[in-house]
Amino acid sequence: MKKTLIIGATTNPARYAYLAAQMLTSKGHKIVNVGIKKGTVFGVEIEEQGEIHKDIDTITLYIGPHLQSGYYDYILQTNPKRVVFNPGTENRELESLLEQHGIESVRACTLVLLSTGQY
Repeated sequence: MKKTLIIGATTNPARYAYLAAQMLTSKGHKIVNVGIKKGTVFGVEIEEQGEIHKDIDTITLYIGPHLQSGYYDYILQTNPKRVVFNPGTENRELESLLEQHGIESVRACTLVLLSTGQY
């Protein structure tokens, strides 16, 4: 199972980040929720960026490119194997930065990857 850090986590069940947390946990993946609003999503507190988790396989992004620059250092320090850019989060600058650090970037939908067994 791939421990996944969700950037843009939310308690709003109408948001894709919430649906991703639901599907990830239902398929047995452990999650770390990072967001700006407090709350709990599928038994995991939403935390602010700060604590560096060193056991993350995948970071999945649910924040737009205009907000991502504030997370660059956090993402690089976390040093995941890959970062999933969900639709609307594509960012060439961050993708280039990840490539320079040997981190795979994937333009895909986490929900589709999970649904089709490609996660």
